[in-house]
Amino acid sequence: MRAKNNTNKSFTRKSTTDGFTLIELMVAVSIFIIVMTISMGSIIGVFEANRKSRSLTIVLNNLNLAVESLSKEMLFGKNYHCGSGTVTVPQNCSSGDNLISFLSSDNIQITYRLNNQSIEKRVNSSEFIAVTAPEIIIDDLVFYTLGAGTSDSLQPKVIIKIQSHAGTGKGRTNFTLQTLVSQRTLDI
Repeated sequence: MRAKNNTNKSFTRKSTTDGFTLIELMVAVSIFIIVMTISMGSIIGVFEANRKSRSLTIVLNNLNLAVESLSKEMLFGKNYHCGSGTVTVPQNCSSGDNLISFLSSDNIQITYRLNNQSIEKRVNSSEFIAVTAPEIIIDDLVFYTLGAGTSDSLQPKVIIKIQSHAGTGKGRTNFTLQTLVSQRTLDI
């Protein structure tokens, strides 16, 4: 009899793991899309915050320039007078008003007022000219004059309070600015 060859030939099967399956690709692409969506939302938020910050800086610089100019003129001015009336007679205005007149160091009448959500200036009897940019909205402007009367011994001073905002909707920023200007020349 013939001896039977019991050697088992094992056949090795070549593995098909050389690439990705369709399901693996779909999972990887889905995770990538989710991560990119979250990242893009953050990047857009940073760009929006940067844009808002730059525009707010421009608006605040404009308001700062207007208040600085107003303060400098008042610093060297005299005969502060709130509201309507003649500027030659100084007048206290402890309750506040949105219009102030005074004489500059050159004896020129200067008037500041709130009109249509902007601060306006008039020199002598000329037309009023806006001193704030249209991008800034002045909600309230109040001048308080103290020590302007001739019967007191107080140094004349003006408190200026400005409430305003810039932007609209979610981009709206409210702010309040308050400053005190004391007359430079002695009022004795």
